[in-house]
Amino acid sequence: MQYRRLGKTELEVSILGFGASPMGNVFDPVDEKEAISAVHLALDHGVNFIDVSPFYGLTLAESRLGKAIEGRRKEIILASKCGRYDLQHFDFSRKRILQSIDESLTRLKTDYLDLFQLHDIEFVDKQIILEEAVPAIQEVVKSGKARFWGITGLPVRYLAQIARETNPDTVLSWAHYNLLEDEINNELVPLAQEMDFGLMNAAPLMQRILSDAPLPPWHRSPAEVKAMQPVLLDLCQSFGYKLSQVALRFAMDHPLISTTIVGMCEVKTVQENLEAVDLEIPSELIDRILTLVEPVKNRIWFEGKAENNI
Repeated sequence: MQYRRLGKTELEVSILGFGASPMGNVFDPVDEKEAISAVHLALDHGVNFIDVSPFYGLTLAESRLGKAIEGRRKEIILASKCGRYDLQHFDFSRKRILQSIDESLTRLKTDYLDLFQLHDIEFVDKQIILEEAVPAIQEVVKSGKARFWGITGLPVRYLAQIARETNPDTVLSWAHYNLLEDEINNELVPLAQEMDFGLMNAAPLMQRILSDAPLPPWHRSPAEVKAMQPVLLDLCQSFGYKLSQVALRFAMDHPLISTTIVGMCEVKTVQENLEAVDLEIPSELIDRILTLVEPVKNRIWFEGKAENNI
């Protein structure tokens, strides 16, 4: 396993991050024992960064993860979130954030988080984030219940704007650096270098498009982007590779992104992702993929308030 510094936190995180959202049955129903075994396998092979949220499975992912890491807390750089609790339930008030950290700590069976993050900040008014949420999460850090704080969301330019105004320890961007998207490079990557916040990339498989798994019915990518899945599967297979492993390796190769977070909840998936860490993908294959996807590159959907999708 390789490790990179997570910005000014100085934490050394594995380039492969364990995304615990599938443990909350976000994609498919998951056997709890299998999910716990998956966490243990990842930890045994050097994965030390785990990211979760009370939103995933409406607290189920946190509860299951708490069982999985019991007795192994010291091996883990543990991150959770606050502010988003359901598809349309957002509460970034000071009262809720201070309540949320205690609830997460209870479910995760720990007395502190390494990283506490404001979850999907684009869904509420900017002033709520600046005037209430950020001071509240900084208060949590001062209390010792979290070591560092960060922001997460989909619109990369909005993340950059908020980062400039609040100076977070970390920024988690999702769906903006993978074989189909590279907009993270336009502004967020250079800003991370300038401000020294830890930059994290999630959803390197674009919510299953860059894998052999069936797409969830709620997937919001345009039809022409979804249609790339069978084309890329066939191409990678012709080279003797799994599309998911190629996509994950490609994402992890970005030298200025500290960790690439991918959802995991089954032993088989963890094994495949660990194999990807050591893969060397032929440049010819990557070049052919990038040529194929060029017509649909960066066709991302929007989420949150219109004024925040800058």
